[in-house]
Amino acid sequence: MNGDAAAGGTLALDEAIRAAGERLEAKVVAWRRDFHANPELGNREFRTSKIVADHLRALGIEVREKVAHTGVVGILRGALPGPVVALRADMDALPVTEETDVPFKSSVRTEWGGRACGVMHACGHDGHTAMLMGVAELLSGLRERIPGTVKFIFQPAEEGAPDGEEGGARMMIEERCLEEPKVGAIFGLHVTSNHPAGTIGYRSGPMMASSDELRVFVRGTQTHAAWPWRGVDPIVIGSQIVMGLQTIVARRIDITKEPSVVTIGVFDGGVRKNIIPDQVRMEGTIRAFDEAQREDIHGHVKRITEMIAAAGGAKATVQIKRGYDVTVNDPALTAWAIPTIARVAGATNVGVVDKVCGAEDFSFYQKAVPGLFLRVGCRPPGQELRDAAPGHSPRFYLDESCLKLGVKTLCALALDWLAANANGA
Repeated sequence: MNGDAAAGGTLALDEAIRAAGERLEAKVVAWRRDFHANPELGNREFRTSKIVADHLRALGIEVREKVAHTGVVGILRGALPGPVVALRADMDALPVTEETDVPFKSSVRTEWGGRACGVMHACGHDGHTAMLMGVAELLSGLRERIPGTVKFIFQPAEEGAPDGEEGGARMMIEERCLEEPKVGAIFGLHVTSNHPAGTIGYRSGPMMASSDELRVFVRGTQTHAAWPWRGVDPIVIGSQIVMGLQTIVARRIDITKEPSVVTIGVFDGGVRKNIIPDQVRMEGTIRAFDEAQREDIHGHVKRITEMIAAAGGAKATVQIKRGYDVTVNDPALTAWAIPTIARVAGATNVGVVDKVCGAEDFSFYQKAVPGLFLRVGCRPPGQELRDAAPGHSPRFYLDESCLKLGVKTLCALALDWLAANANGA
């Protein structure tokens, strides 16, 4: 195909995507509102996954259900031979009691951590699921023009599986969501109130941090608070450990390379004002954008904690549970995708975004195949960033005009990637 013909084909597909996106917008909004009013926690997305699977089957798409408990994988085989591209959306909600004033506000209740609370799509996964359902419908209507296969990965438990369970992207991969047929690249997105609706952000290389859980137990010797010399005070020693951990990022890590965070968010010890307790418990999080630095931080945490405890006559136990890896956008895939994204959204609406210390299990897909994760703005026009509730807030609000842009962008990326790689399939 010569250059003029290829350009003409791209323009024709762009127009088909634009027109179909306009027709589908009301449907996508309705799906999103339904999911928002009926949120489900990780590994419990039974209603959501049934709606997704039924929709895909109605489009004539092959469907695998119960992948990683409640995940759904759809396979759309184009009429033309070619490679395989995957598109991913997460489906789970959060244990958050909603405080927005919308007619489709969630009233679902649950118990989490022994406490009664609400359930809310406070991170936009309702929008992600609705968008990918729209993409599936749009692309199924273009089947005769697709050179290859599109996999739709509807993933549960991105926010984490319940205690004692496995789930999420890692389990989806273990259950071969990227195989049969084998995926060559994967695209995903996440809405964010950090940016206004109508905009898309990208970043080559590390984009989102790794996330590891930290637990520290400091064992002292209990005594009367009036006689501290007759015991070993784990509260004082624990406080020194908290301060010592803050020197890791400030003094032990090369912050000119990548940023990192060590935070203690829980400090629990003692039951009465005049008793020095036997033990304190601390919990926190470790974030990094470089795997080598991540390992270094783990070592520093263990060494500093144990040595401070020993110096005070106490004993410390450190537990670090590895969570999500660094979300790293493949540099070559990112560079290739920028013109496609700019063509769909408009060049002035696309740009490089800052790194985010939040974590995403999309990172596991990216360790298996080249992947690109995008940020789609969902802040209402005219609203200042300082007034926009962030993700995980009970007041998180999604401007639904972002949904159509997400649908069109994922469609264009899938079709462009398949066309660009058709000869190598």
